[in-house]
Amino acid sequence: MSPFLLIAIGCAVGLLAGYALFASKKRIPKSLQEEIRKQEGFLEKLNIQIAEGQGKIKAAEIEARASAKEILSEAKLQANELTAKLFNQEARLEEKERSLDEKTQELETQRNKVTQMQEEMREMKQELSEARQKHREALQKVAGLSAEEAKEEIWKELKEEFSPHFAKQIDLLKTTMEEEAEDRARDLMTQAMQRYASEVASESTATIVELPSDDVKGKIIGKEGRNINAFEQATGIDVIIDDTPGAIVLSGFDLARRYVAKLAMEKLIQDGRIQPARIEEVVKKMKEHVGKMMLEFGKRATDELGITGYSQDFLKIIGRLRFRTSYGQNILKHSVEMAHLGRMIAEEIGADVMTVVEGCLLHDVGKALDHEVAGTHVDIGVQICKRFKIRPEVIHCVAAHHENIPIETPEAFVVAAADAISGARPGARRESIEDYFRRLKELEDLARSFEGVERAFAVSAGREIRVYVNTEAIDDLKQRTLAKDIAKGIEEKLTYPGVIKVNVIREKRVEEMAK
Repeated sequence: MSPFLLIAIGCAVGLLAGYALFASKKRIPKSLQEEIRKQEGFLEKLNIQIAEGQGKIKAAEIEARASAKEILSEAKLQANELTAKLFNQEARLEEKERSLDEKTQELETQRNKVTQMQEEMREMKQELSEARQKHREALQKVAGLSAEEAKEEIWKELKEEFSPHFAKQIDLLKTTMEEEAEDRARDLMTQAMQRYASEVASESTATIVELPSDDVKGKIIGKEGRNINAFEQATGIDVIIDDTPGAIVLSGFDLARRYVAKLAMEKLIQDGRIQPARIEEVVKKMKEHVGKMMLEFGKRATDELGITGYSQDFLKIIGRLRFRTSYGQNILKHSVEMAHLGRMIAEEIGADVMTVVEGCLLHDVGKALDHEVAGTHVDIGVQICKRFKIRPEVIHCVAAHHENIPIETPEAFVVAAADAISGARPGARRESIEDYFRRLKELEDLARSFEGVERAFAVSAGREIRVYVNTEAIDDLKQRTLAKDIAKGIEEKLTYPGVIKVNVIREKRVEEMAK
């Protein structure tokens, strides 16, 4: 019960008591007496309520004290438990610290032992070195040879004694390695090569246009040569008109321009109207026609290989490779053939197939513009691929297919291998007779330049070099070393298609006359 209520009740009780004292001295009316009784009854009820409130207050106070004691007891219990845990942790930490101190001391002891052992070993090495030097000096005094002379003498004796053995071991190792690699390589290469082959375009710098009659030659030349000059300026191709009946020759290194010139000349001959204005008009139309053909060639190549997403400008550049040859091999057909071979190889070895296919198709894309842009076809190809947002892994294949930069991915290795297979397979490329004879002569001259070589012959169209050596100067081990040196010299100094087999022959013939 609140203090204000108690004060109010006390004031009321005091008033009633004062009024009762006043009434005892004076006669009180009945109505007032009745009112006093009512107030007395009300006061009694108030006293009862006050007593009950005081009882509840005492009970609540007792309950609160008991709860406080219980809470205090629990808090003391928890505090004791926490103190015990902290004590245990402190004890464990002290134990770990003692253990670490002991281990540190052990490590320090071991380090000291190791340092001491190293010092002892250093002293022993020094003593051994000094003893070896003394022993060498003693041997030199006894033998009368220096250390280098002794080494040379021992090496010479070893070579003479074990030369056949070393040669046989080298042959055995080589045979074993070749047998292990050849089975796998044979399966892989035959599967790839026998499943795809493309036709080969012959190397040519001239195109023949047939004429309905020799009278047309005069129209082609025109008055004072106006027509032929206009045609050559418009196409960039030389027109050769000689005594050959019924034909003229269009000469030029750019196959695309030569094709435009051929179509334009055939169109002009068909129309019969050959004049400078008409020539310019027809040549322009034929250039547009050939441009559409380039786009179509590019689309066919990408559709055949399952490549999508290239822009029309990029497809035109790819299609332009159809009018570019290398050693008589059409570049676009070579690239598509490479892509098929590369796909098969990539599937076998688990490389990324589409990266290999794109790398093969685009590896020579720079050759489409190498007549117009400065730089190697590799650098031009890389710039073209970057311009058209080709994936970096494909660009790496283009940049590394001639090993101008280190090959870093399996896909780039596959592209380089497919390029070698497509270019080196029989019939893939042709070379002029002058280049052919020059290559054979360089090959034979290189083989003859080595000491001990008596004769050298290039056979199998330059794919094998047979070297005959002096049997007195070249033993079995030197024969093996010579073959390796000649092969290394060919790789470093000569340019050649495919693989050249080096065959070093050492034979000894003994003749005797029976009389």
